[in-house]
Amino acid sequence: MIDFTQFPSPCYVMEEELLRKNLELIKGVADRAGVEIILAFKSFALWRSFPIFREYICHSTASSVYEARLALEEFGSKAHTYSPAYTEQDFPELIRCSSHITFNSLSQYARFYPMTVGSGISCGIRINPEYSEVETELYNPCAPGTRFGIMADQLPDALPVGIEGFHCHNHCESSSFALERTLAHIEEKFGRWLPQIKWLNLGGGHLMTRKDYDTEHLIGLLLGLKARYPNLRIILEPGSAFAWQTGVLASEVVDVVENRGIKTAILNISFTCHAPDCLEMPYQPNVRGAAIGADGPYVYRLGGNSCLSGDYMGWWSFDHELQVGERVVFEDMIHYTTVKTNMFNGIHHPAIGLWTKEGRAEMYKQFSYEDYRDRMD
Repeated sequence: MIDFTQFPSPCYVMEEELLRKNLELIKGVADRAGVEIILAFKSFALWRSFPIFREYICHSTASSVYEARLALEEFGSKAHTYSPAYTEQDFPELIRCSSHITFNSLSQYARFYPMTVGSGISCGIRINPEYSEVETELYNPCAPGTRFGIMADQLPDALPVGIEGFHCHNHCESSSFALERTLAHIEEKFGRWLPQIKWLNLGGGHLMTRKDYDTEHLIGLLLGLKARYPNLRIILEPGSAFAWQTGVLASEVVDVVENRGIKTAILNISFTCHAPDCLEMPYQPNVRGAAIGADGPYVYRLGGNSCLSGDYMGWWSFDHELQVGERVVFEDMIHYTTVKTNMFNGIHHPAIGLWTKEGRAEMYKQFSYEDYRDRMD
């Protein structure tokens, strides 16, 4: 049990034991299926924890120059890099920091592939299987008019020189059965090119650490794919799966206000600043010691401390009246949340810490006025 008194308030707190449990499961899947599973920084980039990750995995995936540098300089290995569009300004640094580079279009390939020749980098193309089960449009990479990837009718019969792999990403916290249906679409539309390439990156969104995920089914799918295409090295790059349910955002009540019978507990954190996916997805997170909904004896909306009118969510039911200074703990707030925060309104940013397996608090980062000021320096 985390001793929150050892951390400042507010604070993101990750639990090392839970992280290692996820890492062990992921490594077990990779070893049994004979595939490589790498960490996607777009979901998790707490670099001070990378020594723990390196005990289980070897590589990571990047979508920008900064992420690629983080891979090389902090994770300790070159990145598998994909971006919707590269620039002349950034590409030399991406070459320095990458082992794999995936192009989003044939025009990007024609423009930048010549710069990779002789570098030892393995290049690929992102493909669009024209299939996704992601229902939220904001997160659907295969929606009509998408800017991601090449469709089968845009590829020549013989792949361009230097294209050694395909990258496909069309999942979001999805099941192994969604992957099974995706593979059917990939093989139907792109099967004639699979014997021409060396690797197939199946992207992220494979939430194999979720309690109800069928890892045996996933392993069977991957073994079957490798049996059909023994020339292929299979890569998965989930983000959420690594840090799924490994930590919390601990906050506290600053005030309780009431308007037309609606009670709102205002916290020392902000949804729009510190848990933006709650408003974007949207989804209502679990709160420790409370139930989602308005069925309990003490019902509150929880409000952030920014001046955005919609910086609130509700309802949660508690078994007691909330008091100023009382701790409110949001579950599962490490993946995506920590990489998407912002400093809108100059609101004090939550600290970041680790509750070690030995039961002590290890501080990763505490933020100050200078962090806010220097972003605009």
